[in-house]
Formats: sequence, structure tokens, C-alpha cells
Amino acid sequence: MSRSSESDTPIESVYRPKDVQNLDPDVDLGEPGEFPFTRGVYPTMYLTKPWTMRQYAGFSTAEESNRRYHQLIEAGTTGLSVAFDLPTQMGFDSDAPQARGEVGKVGVAIDSLEDMRLLLDGIRLDQVSTSMTINAPAALLLLLYQLVAEEQGIGGAAISGTIQNDILKEYIARGTYIFPPQPSLRLVSDTFAYCRKEIPRWNTISISGYHMAEAGASPVQEIAFTLANAREYVRAAIQSGLAVDEFAPRLSFFFVARTTLLEEVAKFRAARRIWAHIMRDEFGARDPRSQMLRFHTQTVGVQLTAQQPEVNLARVTLQALAAVLGGTQSLHTNAYDEAIALPTQKAATLALRTQQVLAFETDLTATVDPLAGSYAIESLTGDIEEQARDLMAKVADLGGAVAAIEQGFQKAEIERSAYRIARQIDAGERIVVGVNAFTSPADEPYQPLRVDPAIERAQAARLAELRERRDGVRTRRCLDEVRRAASADGNMLYPLRDALRALATVGEVCDALRDVWGIYKPPDVY
Repeated sequence: MSRSSESDTPIESVYRPKDVQNLDPDVDLGEPGEFPFTRGVYPTMYLTKPWTMRQYAGFSTAEESNRRYHQLIEAGTTGLSVAFDLPTQMGFDSDAPQARGEVGKVGVAIDSLEDMRLLLDGIRLDQVSTSMTINAPAALLLLLYQLVAEEQGIGGAAISGTIQNDILKEYIARGTYIFPPQPSLRLVSDTFAYCRKEIPRWNTISISGYHMAEAGASPVQEIAFTLANAREYVRAAIQSGLAVDEFAPRLSFFFVARTTLLEEVAKFRAARRIWAHIMRDEFGARDPRSQMLRFHTQTVGVQLTAQQPEVNLARVTLQALAAVLGGTQSLHTNAYDEAIALPTQKAATLALRTQQVLAFETDLTATVDPLAGSYAIESLTGDIEEQARDLMAKVADLGGAVAAIEQGFQKAEIERSAYRIARQIDAGERIVVGVNAFTSPADEPYQPLRVDPAIERAQAARLAELRERRDGVRTRRCLDEVRRAASADGNMLYPLRDALRALATVGEVCDALRDVWGIYKPPDVY
């Protein structure tokens, strides 16, 4: 019986050497740590050190999230990953009308420098790497992080981490944009330049396919649209006056890991190969670090089920295995109860333990690229590379990622893929254990983690007290300077930093930028 991959291409029942098409082992496969990095970006990969175990967390107040971070550090996590609530992601303060009912719900509420101090209390920022999932206001949250580090006596050169800062995928699949594309790209480019000078170890962008995958993108669409967006960021940075090898080594990527292990491993290998050729052949990058596709992986949330949630432990283990076999640099494993609510402490710890078992109880770290040379893996890698390049060519023919977004191309393609998968599940052609097959009469009662709605009132009270206490004249002067800078050509991050240091809130700074740049309204083309 023939089967198809997630990208809707045939999977052969048996693979033989002849099925590995167009593979020059000296050029296309190569050695780990060497161009085109098909086999991994580092020659030793996990031989001396496993991937970074970076568990994503953030909910309720800064104090509550801080407690969860300390618990994760004590459990052995090697990197923090901050989830922000929806108002923070959209540049609204917790007391804004638009924030009502959403404060602290899907992440932590950060309104000001004082909230960031509470979030990071007791955590030495020169001893931990922190990833922040934030996009439209990414520069602001990075600056708040830097200001807290300075208060700890730590300079920008000593802190490390990643901001997502990937605004283009927000227009495609996620929706937490604020400003139109061009000023948003300016903020991205200004962040590249600022970090090169002020925070040189920081990864200035995590170009994300994860959210497109969550919206229904196939593996081919996930890497094709992600790499097309990455092309746009590189062009924007070069046009702003940066040389490619000045910023490209700090680019990073963010992908999903599905339960379809073979295709996922091939996807990661194909993505590295495509990106290496783009950076060397198209943009003239000469630094090998500029040609490397380094990526974080998260196990896919959309494949978790509320039915029989414990089965998600098996799913997450398979997904994590795909990420590790595919050569990820860091990994977040979802908790088994995340299809129901925010993860409980027990579930979050079990998710971390899954990674620790893979790292320390298996032989995955004993050899580099253990699946290299597999007929199936190499054939699938070639298939995915070819299809992804074809899809990227379509984006290029439309004028690039931004022009394609404005025409609704990526969104429409992803919606078609999501519809195809949904139809297959509904028809029973695609089995989801516990949902359309192998169901149980009733699941045992489950007590999810709940966020207290009182935190919205507490955050509003804290903001009112902050605005009463701060030097209002200084704050207003700094916000006026933000508006002036937004109309000029200089790097935006310096006036933004001054405003945040003067205790301007995230919402007030974003409002100042809205005054000049306006807000993005998607075209009615779908």
C-alpha cells in the first residue's frame, strides 16, 4: 500500500541506491561542519555537549514566571525561553482596553523595566542563555533585558540569547503584527546593527517556520517560506548598509518537529543545504558561520490531543527524536497537557526529562549524523530540497516575500495544505490515536493550570503606581524623541533604550511608533 508524506509526495515502499538522485557525495553530502552542512553545522555535533535544552515558559505575572524559571533551572534546563502574553506581543499595556481578558493568559505580562526586573530576579544573565518569543516589539524586550543585565553589572558583551524578531511570518500565519512591513523591516535591520556593536553574542533573529507549520504548512512549505523570508531579511540588512558577514553569523532559525520522523530529519538536512548555497552563491557570504543554518526546534503543538493526553508523551518523544537526528542546536519539548491548558509543573518537568533521557540514556550522542547515507533519508532530502526550491522560486517570481505576502500567496498555500490534512483526518485516511481511532469511552478528570483573572487588575494597579512615581517630564521627552527618530534615518534602538530606561512602558513606546508609522491592515485578498 502506497503512502504519502506530510508534503503530499509519495513514500516508496523500499529505497535503493538508484533512488538517491543527483547526489554528489563530495559536494552535496560532505562532512559534518563543512559546506553545505547537510550533515550538521558543527564537526562534532553532540559528541562533547548535547543540544541546549530550552524549555518555553511564561504565564501570569513576572513573579509567577520567575518561580517557574527557577524550577526549570533546578530541574536541569540549560536555557530559558520566555513566552509573552498577547497584549505584550501586540504592544499594548495590561491596562489598555485591547488587553482586556488576555493579560497573563498565553504568556507573561511585561509592561515596563520593573516587570523585567521581577521576571529575571535571582538569575545571573551572564550565566544563562535566554530566548524570547517576541516579534513586533522584539527590540523593546531585548533592550529591557539588556537594561536589567546592566543593573546586575553585566555588560552587553557578556549576555547571550535570541529574540524571534521575525515579523514577516506574522503577516503570513500568526497575526501579532503592529506596524506595516517596511518600518517593521527597519526595526529588524536596526536590531542587527545595534547588536553587532552593543550585544555581539546575541542572535538577532530566529526566522520561524514553526508558526506556519502550526497553521497547517507542510514540511516543504515550512522551509520554503521560512527561507524566502530569510532572504528578505538579508536583503534589507544589506540595503541598510551592513556587510553580509557582519550580521549573518547571528541569524538563527526556528522549526517544528512532527511525528513523521523520516521526513522531518530530511527536512532539516534539506534546509541546511539550501541555505548554505543561498548565502554563498547569492549573497557572497565568505564566513562559514554566515552559511550555517543554526536552528531551534519545538515539538509540534498542533499534533497534541486533549483526548488521552498521556499519549502525547509518546508523540513528543518521537518529535524530539526527529529534531535530534536532524541536528538541532536547541530543543523545547511540549508538555503532554498543553492541548488542554498551560502546562502544570509536573508536565513541564516530564517534558524536560524526555530530552534528558534522549541525551544521556541513548547512544544518539555517540556519533555524528547517525542517519547519513540512509537511502530513504537521502532520497527524501533530495525530494524536499527540489520542491522547496520550486516553491521559493514562485515567491521570488511574485517579487519576494513581502510582495507575496501582500498578494496573500503564502497564506493561501498554507490554508490549502491545512484543509487537505483536515479532510484526511475527517475521512479516517490519517489516523490520530485517541481522536479518530483507538478511542476510549471517557478520559479521567484532569485539573489544568488556571491563570487568576485578578492579575489583570494587579498589573493595572502596578502601571498606575509606576506612572505616578516616575519622572513624567523625562518620560514624555524620551517618547517625543522616539517619534522624531521614527521619522528620521538613524538607528531606532538608542532612543527606544532611553525611553525604556526612563520607565516608559512597552505600550507607550509602541503608541509613539504607531503615531508615525501607523498600523498594518491586511489586504482583503483572501
